[in-house]
Order: sequence, then structure tokens, then C-alpha cells
Amino acid sequence: MEVRQRRFIFLGLNLITLGLFAILMLMLILSGGMTVSEWLIGLCFLLTTPYVVIGFWNSAIGLWLLHCHPDTVHTMPGVAEILDAKRPKPLHCNVALLMTLRNEAPAPIFERLERIRVSLADTGERSRFTFAILSDSDQPAILEAEARAFTQFEAHRAPDEPAPYYRHRTHNDGYKAGNIGEFLDTHGATFDYFMPLDVDSLIAGNVIIRMVTTMQAHPEIGILQSLVVGMPSLSAFTRVFQFGMRHGMRVFTTGAAWWTADCGPYWGHNAVVRTAPFHQHCRLPKIPGRAPFGGFVLSHDQLEATFIRRAGYEVRVIPVESDSFEINPPTLLDFIRRELRWTQGNMQYFHFLATPGLKATSRIQLCIAIGMYLAQAAWILMIAIGCIGSMVGNFHFRDLTLGMTLFVGVFFLSVAPKLFGALDVYLSKGGPRRYGGRLRFGLSVLMEFLSSTLMAPIVALSVTLFLIGLGFGKSVSWGGQNREQTNIPWRSALPALAPHTLAGLALATALGWVGGWHAVLWGLPIITGLALAMPYTVLSARSAIGRQLTRWGLFSIPEERSTPAVLSLPASRS
Repeated sequence: MEVRQRRFIFLGLNLITLGLFAILMLMLILSGGMTVSEWLIGLCFLLTTPYVVIGFWNSAIGLWLLHCHPDTVHTMPGVAEILDAKRPKPLHCNVALLMTLRNEAPAPIFERLERIRVSLADTGERSRFTFAILSDSDQPAILEAEARAFTQFEAHRAPDEPAPYYRHRTHNDGYKAGNIGEFLDTHGATFDYFMPLDVDSLIAGNVIIRMVTTMQAHPEIGILQSLVVGMPSLSAFTRVFQFGMRHGMRVFTTGAAWWTADCGPYWGHNAVVRTAPFHQHCRLPKIPGRAPFGGFVLSHDQLEATFIRRAGYEVRVIPVESDSFEINPPTLLDFIRRELRWTQGNMQYFHFLATPGLKATSRIQLCIAIGMYLAQAAWILMIAIGCIGSMVGNFHFRDLTLGMTLFVGVFFLSVAPKLFGALDVYLSKGGPRRYGGRLRFGLSVLMEFLSSTLMAPIVALSVTLFLIGLGFGKSVSWGGQNREQTNIPWRSALPALAPHTLAGLALATALGWVGGWHAVLWGLPIITGLALAMPYTVLSARSAIGRQLTRWGLFSIPEERSTPAVLSLPASRS
């Protein structure tokens, strides 16, 4: 089936589903007399639903492909190379491994780089790769630590390895994209490809080799993105979060790769990039005006993907798991901080939607990136408008059955990717065993579902408040992140989550006043998540709870059952 046909099918499925929900919502509004509150709720509903519907069909199509048409998946660029047990063909190119730093503790970063170096040595192709450490740090103590760590890293260089490179910029212009761009200006001509690495990246040498081999065999590809998964963690929050992400990621990404095809996603790390066209076509402009909507672009990756696609090169994602890792945030507060940075960066995409020459699918990708955060705000506003409208007598939905049908329908669509992911594991040969067995996996799925139900309104309200703040000039910047520290004290959770607790109590009061205990019961998932935001955040950050979950084998990921070599290699062998 041609890509054009796939996209028409995907578009049709989404439009039919959205149309059905829009008709049901219109019927519900008309049954109540068309008040202002009801029309505002309808508008918020239409903003919330598309992202949920897209996620549903991505995962549904992915599950169908993996278990009914696996040959379609195997023919996607890079999949056969990753799954092939044979030794890949020799490389005839030079590759830069780019590590960008910004006020992060350097010791664990260089330890992971050393593991990549050792893993590359086992492939026999280490001489093709140059490590480049590009620092934008501005804290003296961090800079001194970086210099010491690089000196030690350089001392372990083998005779067949190109000399590693360290450079410090005295400014942070362009953030990560500007950092890489400056390196390409001065050294880009030396390298055929480069692989950007985040400070929490870890990727096995054989995966890198196979990705580069794919790029050599497919000169039409400009960016080849690996499927990045979380590393094993003792943090309770991380274990629960990445367990839910992990078993749902394969079906979601497979379905998305089926229709996005040559306009796939780029996540800014653990990908192989063709240097010359990227350097020529992917320089990001500085947006006119001041932050938060102007200035340098925070979320650079998807924009760079659209620009290189505009230049005629494909962007492909490999929708199969490999030894390509990252570290997920250790606490909910750290997760929210990351989400807010992405929120601001994605809102800057509005400036680029009308950019001449972009592919239609690329524009859709940008709209999806914007919509994933606007949808959360629309959801919160829909709840607020419903409560306020009911209290002032401006909310008169008559058809309770129809209203509950809408609620149940949207709720099913939102949780379906997790359900499809769990089904994929159960249908795959040896799937549950990789997660600790059928019983542990099933129990973990249920517990993660409860946890994500509590977490969703907390994150959505944080995004909503931040989006409101953006309108008044509030902004975040590019800086270091907490990647290991757990155990959040109550005094830190209180100022960050007091608004959420008050919102949960206010919602319970409003629903109880308007609709009695029946209304409170229906709103319980949202009320509970908001009202318990502080204890949920503090307890999920407790390292003792994380260790106990590990001992019980709950929320396990496959790497805990079968440790990949890159996670167990001694990081000092040369």
C-alpha cells in the first residue's frame, strides 16, 4: 500500500471518529438549550478530542500491523538491520557523537560515554567515531568538573580511536540547536553523519553501527531515529511511569511510522543525522519578539525534522526496541518541569505553521505537537466551565445518558493505547516473561493505570496554569535537570502543588453542591488526583518505596530480566 493511501486511510479514520463525537456533543448541547457554558464546553471538547483520537488510531493500527502484518513492519527502513543477527557491512564514513552539556553533573555523563566507547570497540568500527563534548555550561564549579572528566576520558583513548574533542561556548545562543550548529560550522565537513546525545543518553555500539549502515544504504534518509526506552530505575515514580510508556510505546510508534513514513518524528537524540543537508537546511531562525513566544527555539527537534524533509530528505523512525536508552525524570516535579519546557517550546511552533515549502504531513506533526498541550488545558477548562456554569444556572445538559456515553467514549480512547500495549505484550511470544511473568505484568498494568489516572489531572493543571502564565510573559530557559535525586520533602511539594490541592477540593465542593454525591462520584478520578497531588508526589519519590517495588518485581522492564551488555559493561576497558 502506498504512503498516500495510508495517509488517506488514517485521515478518514480520525475524521469519522471525530465527526461522531462532534455530533454527539452537538446533540448534547442542543438538548440543553444552547447556553454560553455549553458552547464553551463544546469548543473545549473539540480541542481535547483530536489528540486522543490520533493516539487511539496510532496504537490500534500498530497492534494490527505487529500481529497481522509483521512483514509490513520489517520492510520499514532500519528495522531489518536492527533485527538482523548477522554482522553488518563495514562502514566507509566518519561519524561524530555529539554530547551537549548545560550545567549538568559531568561524572555520570562521561561514565555513560565510556560505556558507549567500550561498546563501539566490540564492533571493530571504533576508528570511525569521534566523541565531541560541546559545553554551554556557565557555572565555574561545573566547568572545572567537566575539564577534569574530559581529561580522564581522553586518557582512556585507544590507539585506533580519533582524539575526542571538548569545546566550551561562553554563551548559550540557540540552546542545544545553536550549540550543535556552531560545531557543524567549524567541524561539520569532517563528518558524513552525526549522532546527537542527550546527557542521559546511552546506546549500544552495535545499534549505532546498524543505524549508520542503514543510512549508508539509504541516501534518501536525512534523519534516522531509534526507539528510545528508559533505563532501569530504583525511583518509584520512574518505574511506574516508564513501565506504562514502555509497553504502550511499540504499538503507538509502529502505527505512527506506518502513516507518517518519510515525515517521521525526531526526538533530538539517539538518532543518526546526515551532516551536509542538516547543516545546510536545518538552521533555526530566531523568532522575532521576546520570550516566551519569541527568541531562540526551545523545542528544536521536530522543527529540524520538518526542515530537512522540506529539503527532500526523509525522516524515519525505527519502531522496534533496541539498546537505545535514556533516563526518565526521577520525580513528578521533575517530570512537570520538563513538560513545561516542552510546552513553551511547542507553542513557538505556531510561528512556523505557515512556513513555505513544508510537507502537509510535517505541518500536521507540528499541529499535533502544539495540540498535545493545548488539549490538556482544554480539558481543565472544560471541567471549570461546567462547574461554574452549573453554579450560575447556565448549564442545562438534559440527556444524562448521552453525556455519560461521551465521557466513557473519550475515556476509553485515552486509555486504549495502554490497553493495546498490554495486549501486544500478551500476544507476543515470551512477552509477559520479559516483564516478570503474567501475574506481575497484569498487576503492574492495573496499578500503573491507577497511578496514571491520578497523575493526569496534576500534569494537566500544571500545563494549564503555565499556558496562562505564558500569556503574561512567564518563561522557562534551557538549564540543567535533576536526573537522579529522589526523596522530595513536604516543604518542597507544598508550594508547587498547593494550587492542585485547592483545585481538587474546590471541584469536589462544586460538584457536590450542584449534583450531589452522584456528581462527586463521577468526578472522583480527577478530584482524587488533584486533592492528593502532594502525597502522591512525595510518596512516589521515596527511594525506599522504589527499592521495595524492585524487590517485588513490580513495574519491571525487560532490561531488568535480561541486562544488555551496554548496561553491564565495565566502563574502563579500552
